[in-house]
Amino acid sequence: MSAVEVITFGCRLNAYESEVIGARAAEAGLKDAVVVNTCAVTGEAVRQARQTIRRLRRDRPGARLIVTGCAAQIDPEAFAAMPEVDRVLGNAEKLRADAYAADRSARVSVADIFSVHEASPLVANGPRARARVEVEVQNGCDHRCTFCVIPYGRGNSRSAPAGVVVEAVRRLATEGHAEVVLTGVDLTSWGADLPGAPGLGGLVRRILRLVPELPRLRLSSIDAAELDAELLEAFAQEPRLAPHLHLSLQAGDDMILKRMKRRHSRAQALALIGSVRRVRPDTAFGADLIAGFPTETEAMFERTLSLVDEAGLAYLHVFPFSPRPGTPAARMPQVDRAVIKARAERLREAGGAALARHLDRHVGRTIDGLVERKGRARAPDYTEIAFAGDAAPGEIAPLRIAGHDGVRALGTLA
Repeated sequence: MSAVEVITFGCRLNAYESEVIGARAAEAGLKDAVVVNTCAVTGEAVRQARQTIRRLRRDRPGARLIVTGCAAQIDPEAFAAMPEVDRVLGNAEKLRADAYAADRSARVSVADIFSVHEASPLVANGPRARARVEVEVQNGCDHRCTFCVIPYGRGNSRSAPAGVVVEAVRRLATEGHAEVVLTGVDLTSWGADLPGAPGLGGLVRRILRLVPELPRLRLSSIDAAELDAELLEAFAQEPRLAPHLHLSLQAGDDMILKRMKRRHSRAQALALIGSVRRVRPDTAFGADLIAGFPTETEAMFERTLSLVDEAGLAYLHVFPFSPRPGTPAARMPQVDRAVIKARAERLREAGGAALARHLDRHVGRTIDGLVERKGRARAPDYTEIAFAGDAAPGEIAPLRIAGHDGVRALGTLA
């Protein structure tokens, strides 16, 4: 093995950053190495990372093994104590080329993440980058949900300045990228730490105004507690802003939301969805939902389950609750694991039915799909489309939708 391999655990943001890690390690001339980018969201995620590290050492005894990510940031000593590990890097260090330089001798390089107060736009070019590229414009989180340790891995919220973000997006559009996705740990908190505390809506409108050559701008996951007036205005007036929002809902029962220390109620989440739909009826909504949070009764779970239909969700990310040691939720009365598993399955079934209903609405329509790879495209509302015909990655092609298979729309070039 000569190239650097990056193995990713956890969220999409980690996946984006893994692409940057690979580029930074290559810039530093690192060879014959594996970088494990860990997740700390659950105890199980940490266990899987440690298991993978041990397996990697058995399978690749000569490779240099570097561990980074949220789990390494939170507990670097635990990973440094593993004989299989050569180096441990923190979340700030992992994005710097000099951290991978051959002359680096420190086995552990993990700074206090709460001492990091600035952010720069981070561009991650993945395998579908000709079609879509992610730009991390915010990192960290100022909130303390009872099930989450991510602030201790990511630090406090910090935002990339608007002018720098606009220039990064302009460069990407000039290079021919058809879609830019703004992403972050807590995207809707963007700007709160900048002079004048601008909002995410202002950033969106500024990008679309100053980069007219960009065909499509998309937002990644946002907090259901926050949607500023200017962002709502952008959805109403900017056709290049993709009509798709993925909401960090987590539950549909108010008592569970309070015990999670979430900042929204069920009614507020529904009001947010309704306000966007009134100005942009074609918007599709996804959501993160946790099944079996501590103290969740059957009635509480049913309120989360019913939210799928009441909110008209199209895409679900379902997570069976798994306690993370050190969090308040881990000390709460736990739901039986078999019950958690069964509830998660019921939510996934509801999600499958919701997606099928969403796909039904596209049958017979012609949609401008952004081609990701041969025979696969994405609609503006994030619907996946399998299509027959020849269109190049990065092209926005008219696709006639004839049906669906329950997971994706099926169509042909119009």
